Amino acid sequence: MFNIDGIIKALQTDPNTQRTAMTGAAGLAAGMLLSGGGLGKLVGNVAKVGAVAAVGGLAYSAWQQHQKNQQQAGAASDGAPPPARDAFVPPPQAAYQSEELGKTLVRAMIAAAKADGQIDAEEKERIFKRLETMPLSSEEKAFVFDELASPLDIDAVVARADTPEHASEIYAASLVAMTPDSAAERTYLEALAFKLKLPAGLVAEIHRQAGHEVPAPAASPAASYVPTSSV
Repeated sequence: MFNIDGIIKALQTDPNTQRTAMTGAAGLAAGMLLSGGGLGKLVGNVAKVGAVAAVGGLAYSAWQQHQKNQQQAGAASDGAPPPARDAFVPPPQAAYQSEELGKTLVRAMIAAAKADGQIDAEEKERIFKRLETMPLSSEEKAFVFDELASPLDIDAVVARADTPEHASEIYAASLVAMTPDSAAERTYLEALAFKLKLPAGLVAEIHRQAGHEVPAPAASPAASYVPTSSV
């Protein structure tokens, strides 16, 4: 079985991952989940719940709060029942679905970490060498290598959103993969939310659940995002 948690935990051991394409994956396990950040407040220790459950729990909590906010505001309902938690966190017997969702979330994190365009060839080479020493299978290493080497493609990230619930998880994973303090990162998240067709209220709740500042309303749809770097 493809070990998504193993990839994230292995990346966590690299002391030089600051401000590289691996910041998000390492931060998910170390910073957000274990040091009391936004995800940490929701799910606690990643060793107990795993990365997929952590991101799924964040998105599920945000979705529930968004629905409550709509009800309190008297917003019209479409009559559909609220999604079950299994729509965000596949049950233990759904191993394949959990693995595929894990790959989707790691891809989203790596893409988001590229959003500020600060990954150069030297940094990539150092990361590749580090990955070669990690206790991962050849398939798992190849997966990370391919994701690192691929040009930033927001449409490829969005294409993995096969359900509205997974769309919210992709956004949540992307958010925790960065500290959106640059214009490029904020623009990337704005474009991602637009392309994933996420309601502004749900986006705001994901930011709150992750412990990030709620983004200001977009002046115009970010339909034509252009990355600042090709890597």
